[in-house]
Amino acid sequence: MATGTDFGLKSTVWQKIKTEVLDDCRKGDEWKILLLDHFTTKLLTSCCKMTDLLQEGITVVEDLFKKRQPVEHMKAIYFISPNEKSVDCLVNDFNSKSASKYKAAYVYFSDVCPDSLFNKLKSCHPKTIKRCKEISISFFPKESQVFLLNVPKAFHLLYSPDKAVDKETAIQTIAQQIVTLCATLEENPGVRYKKEPLDNAEELANLVEEQLVQYYKMDEKDQFKAKTQSQLLIVDRGFDPFSTILHELTFQAMVYDLLPIENDIYKYRTESALAKDKEARLDESDELWVKIRHKHIANVLEEIPKLVKEISSSKKETEGNISISKLADIMKKMPHIRKQIGKQTLHLSLAEDCMQKFRGRLEKLCKAEQDLALGSDAEGQKVKDHMRVLLPILISNDLDNYDKIRAILLYIFVENGTSQENLDRLITHAKIEGGGDVLKNWKYLGVPIVPKSTQRRPARRDRSKEETFQLSRWTPIIKDVIEDTMENKLDSKEWPYCSECPAAWNGSGAVSARQKHNTISRDERKNVSRLIIFVIGGITYSEIRCAYEVSQANKFVQVIIGSTHIITPKTMLDDVKNLTKEAVIPTND
Repeated sequence: MATGTDFGLKSTVWQKIKTEVLDDCRKGDEWKILLLDHFTTKLLTSCCKMTDLLQEGITVVEDLFKKRQPVEHMKAIYFISPNEKSVDCLVNDFNSKSASKYKAAYVYFSDVCPDSLFNKLKSCHPKTIKRCKEISISFFPKESQVFLLNVPKAFHLLYSPDKAVDKETAIQTIAQQIVTLCATLEENPGVRYKKEPLDNAEELANLVEEQLVQYYKMDEKDQFKAKTQSQLLIVDRGFDPFSTILHELTFQAMVYDLLPIENDIYKYRTESALAKDKEARLDESDELWVKIRHKHIANVLEEIPKLVKEISSSKKETEGNISISKLADIMKKMPHIRKQIGKQTLHLSLAEDCMQKFRGRLEKLCKAEQDLALGSDAEGQKVKDHMRVLLPILISNDLDNYDKIRAILLYIFVENGTSQENLDRLITHAKIEGGGDVLKNWKYLGVPIVPKSTQRRPARRDRSKEETFQLSRWTPIIKDVIEDTMENKLDSKEWPYCSECPAAWNGSGAVSARQKHNTISRDERKNVSRLIIFVIGGITYSEIRCAYEVSQANKFVQVIIGSTHIITPKTMLDDVKNLTKEAVIPTND
């Protein structure tokens, strides 16, 4: 059950690290060194700043794998992953054949440490390891309601037709990491899965349920913890291929689809000719980004100038005759005002860059995509011949190959597959390289490509009365699933239970997020039930938006969504194309 006043996943993870690592080894005002490996560095970076660590008595943070000078008068906290490379580095720091690097070690593993690695610690100097614990955090809190797992090349491992690929180990790892998410949230959810298009969801759901039972048997705090008022739904990526390739016109999805964002960093130029290019990180430390990231680009373009006007009017306060005390008050606000102006400039630049890509080239394409995906036009008239919608895109000289591939796939998806002859013709017409693997390989996700499938696609919720933009009529299927879950409308044949929740959820069911927006007070959210969604094979930014929209529209349910990774249309197409190629799978550090 969710408690407390801060519901952010990042805050929850940071509080757990504080409690189970930093507070656990605290002794008065004693300062310590913190050693991290690649995974725990990324984990801590996602949920705290160096100033937070300083307040907790950490004087310096070191990379476990780099050459370090001994600091024999100080104690060290090792917050590391339970893998051979990390454990070997720890053992080398306290090897009995040489002087120890630090006065003592407090060791905290991010997950369960195998006995073979645990036994290696016996070779350390006697009594140097003061503490050794397993913390159970094997995921990244990407956003306040979004989590990602630590499984490199997961897509290839899960969907490659190559029999040599170790899919079973990947699913085991994913199950174990989902359990650490549930443990961090202090939830023991009821588990359900989507039966089709593949059996990945069933296999993973059963493993998660087994491991939840085992975890709470072993957990000293919550031994034999009963099912909490939460649910975990597991679905396979092939359940909604449309949302992975459609052009999305809400701000965050559009930015990541159309602009060259790497590791959440956006590079942009300022108006000054002398100024250097600037870099900005797109994350939740930017309040304006959080405010506008899920809005439609049309609304964003309206909102940013209003905010700029507000800043301008506050600057005008400095003009004219004012008192010394008023001037001092304004001067105090200036750094904040300057920072805000910088944010407006950043987001205006983002919006303008998106619109440059959109105007002309993409506007007509987006209309065709919506007509194909929905099977009807903006007036609600049924599209009788999908090929007539596709053909102008294929012959256009303004569109690049990726855009044409996306449109071809939408055509195949809405037709529920096609003939081999038609597929070959489309591959030739669009000049698709590599024998059309970027189209054909979707079959490994359980999506009908060749031949046509006779199986009917699931019925959609009626959203005809919802206010929307003509070029943004598509709603990701995950939103239907979330709302159906909260209204207890999911078909148990399509969504079997591995375990059930003990009671019905609070509230009177879901309402469409586009129709109603509830401001949720802190007191009202003390007993919020959680709905955790895990999508095998990647989540889209449009699906992430749905999780926030439904949470904001409903007082008593918080939706948390996650996967092994976030996908953009380009990365999705590249991953699908490469399924039939040999992949180099990196090891987890």
